[in-house]
Amino acid sequence: MTNSMTGFAAARGEFENWNWSWDIRSVNSRGLDVRMRLPDWIEGLDPALRPLIQSAVARGSVSLSLKVQREEAFDALSIGQAVLDHVLAMLKRIEVEAAGNHNLHLAPTSAAEIMSMRGITDAATIVQDTAPLLEALKKQLPDLLKAFNAMRASEGLALQKVLSGQIDKIDALTEAARAEARNRTEQIEANLRENLSRVLDNSVGADPDRVAQELALIAVKSDITEELDRLRAHVKAARDLLQSTAPVGRKLEFLTQEFNREANTLCSKSQYADLTRIGLDLKHVIDQMREQVQNVE
Repeated sequence: MTNSMTGFAAARGEFENWNWSWDIRSVNSRGLDVRMRLPDWIEGLDPALRPLIQSAVARGSVSLSLKVQREEAFDALSIGQAVLDHVLAMLKRIEVEAAGNHNLHLAPTSAAEIMSMRGITDAATIVQDTAPLLEALKKQLPDLLKAFNAMRASEGLALQKVLSGQIDKIDALTEAARAEARNRTEQIEANLRENLSRVLDNSVGADPDRVAQELALIAVKSDITEELDRLRAHVKAARDLLQSTAPVGRKLEFLTQEFNREANTLCSKSQYADLTRIGLDLKHVIDQMREQVQNVE
């Protein structure tokens, strides 16, 4: 079966004096929505990573986060003094404004946080040529996506078992409805004969053949054979989809709509308490199935 749309994976990596960590997670969505939080100083990172995710995931709201740090002593870096002075002045002003005008006491800003601000250290020293770093990141991402999809596949297997059980219930209820429909036949025939006799006894000049045709039409309108046949066909289609390795979430969503349509028609045509009860049980199971299908890729 296809994957679940929910999943999570995390990884760490390093290259020369760089190290990084990233995590990827997803929840259900009508389509594929990829959102990434990436360092903006690595040139070409977004267009390099996005196609890899889009080729590995077909559906879901996917969030990728990447944090990159450079392992280098502060005394090896060149400080941008003008920018540093400006940042420190602004931090001081913010603290004064927060305390004096808004009665807010902000947590102290650490040296590491100040060092991470753009422009504090020499950009040429910090960034350098990011192309090798980009290639290292691209090289590791497929492994992250593989772990991510492994979790989604595990979730998908659990979903498959749940959906398979629900489809089995729909199949059993469909066959129970077929049996009850046969039991209902005698009652319908008796009701038709009684109605025909009542109409003929209380009508003046009514054409008996015309009356019989109208009553026969009522019998045709109450027939549920086609609904039961379509339910059986939908059960087979759903089971086939569960065995597919391709994304089938949208197709299963469509099938649940078709299941529900047939169950509604069955209830409206039943005119028989036991058959109505089966129709309501069908609607209950189908609604449970619809909720589970929302998580299928």
